[in-house]
Amino acid sequence: MDDWQSRVDAVWADETLDPTDVITRIDELATERPQDDAVALFERAGARDSAGREREAEGLYRRALQIGLDDERRTRATIQLASTIRNLGETAEALALLRAEYEREPRGDLHDAAAAFYALALVSNGEPERAASIALQALAPHLPRYTRSVTGYAREIAEEPR
Repeated sequence: MDDWQSRVDAVWADETLDPTDVITRIDELATERPQDDAVALFERAGARDSAGREREAEGLYRRALQIGLDDERRTRATIQLASTIRNLGETAEALALLRAEYEREPRGDLHDAAAAFYALALVSNGEPERAASIALQALAPHLPRYTRSVTGYAREIAEEPR
């Protein structure tokens, strides 16, 4: 699998490829794996998503998640699926997926990415104050100073009645 993943990663890293070429190359590599290989489905979904073919990506993400992915890929697939369906107008489902991911592991490697996409979905849902709160809470630990103040203010934004 490591050699296969290295070849997939090389396709993603090749900036000379246009989105259609990426799909073609990822699909070619996916044929080396079993038809229902969750990782291959995830990579195929990502290629389509990057090319703006969200409807095609959605089903592949869902299938990969249904079959089962390792924890990091599961998180990535959840974030990417939620972003895709948000773009397709399914904001409520995107919010549910992203909120669950955001709350699942508060300090995981992809927590800030989940926060960013959760904030975007909140904006799409007409909740910009809550979105700002989530984004600022994710940003606060990265500040050289004022972490506690920004975190406190961010929480206040979310708690203020409208």
